[in-house]
Amino acid sequence: MPNEKVRLSIAVAEYPHTSAVRSGSITIEGVDPEILTIKPQIGAFRRMIRNLEFDVCELAPTTYMIARSYGYPIIALPIFVLRRFHHSGLLVRPEAGIKVPKDLEGKKVGVRAYSVTTGVWTRQVLIEEFGLDSSKVNWVVDDEEHVTELKLPPNVTHTREGVSLADMMADGELVAGFHGNAGVGRSGSPTGGWKEVEAHYPDMFPNATELEAEYFKRTGIYPMHGTIVMKESVYKENPWVAKSLFDAFSKAKREWLPTLDAPELKDASDKKYVELRKIVGSDPLPYGIESNLPTIKALEETAFKQGLTTKRMSVDELFINPEAF
Repeated sequence: MPNEKVRLSIAVAEYPHTSAVRSGSITIEGVDPEILTIKPQIGAFRRMIRNLEFDVCELAPTTYMIARSYGYPIIALPIFVLRRFHHSGLLVRPEAGIKVPKDLEGKKVGVRAYSVTTGVWTRQVLIEEFGLDSSKVNWVVDDEEHVTELKLPPNVTHTREGVSLADMMADGELVAGFHGNAGVGRSGSPTGGWKEVEAHYPDMFPNATELEAEYFKRTGIYPMHGTIVMKESVYKENPWVAKSLFDAFSKAKREWLPTLDAPELKDASDKKYVELRKIVGSDPLPYGIESNLPTIKALEETAFKQGLTTKRMSVDELFINPEAF
């Protein structure tokens, strides 16, 4: 570690479990951080992928794996600042006759972008758990992919100009679609927010929570989202930075965990993780390689199977293991 601190630009979103690092109340050893706030954080995804704009950045894990397979000079740390399961969130038209995932074959399903991590994880569930042949679904998208080199499979098509996924869902052109920022009814849609859309269309799995608990117990897979990555050049010049970052974010999380036991929770994020504790245990945001191996391997495998990555990659190729320092 050098005598002088290394200046690093850090674009990680504000969460109850990252705020202490962002505010500076928890320091990153050897680092003079320039903390950046990018709203929404998805804006930072593209700026990092396309311009390598930040030294350290929170990134969607599928976007990262795609970029890594294409040789982008970034490397990930096993710090996952967002988690959720994906048996819920795929909405179906009630009259479309979609009773099981196999019924989606031969039909059109809307998702914001083919590589959006929510869609990738949900397809993993549909493929591995319910036998869906994803290649037989026409996945309809209305946004560009973060990684511009990505070549989409032939069963992925774009919406017509001026027509949104929400429009297509309302008109019956789609039999199903993802809610929220992953698809129909996302913020800014001409038909309103996803809550309005969700009120009109039932979820594919009304018993999603029960299915998610069984899935986790059987597979150990706990889908991750926000993943912290860094420039390879930063890591090569200062490899100790990986452990400093891991230690700081881990400490912030440890200090946050007891707050989940408070009788009243105001933050929606905290409420979500209290519910997830009922499935995954006391730590709803596990960091590190070992505790996340089934999840990392599952996403790497499904990203390749879904035609998103150019090659298979080992855990060591994808992640620095700061616990080994």
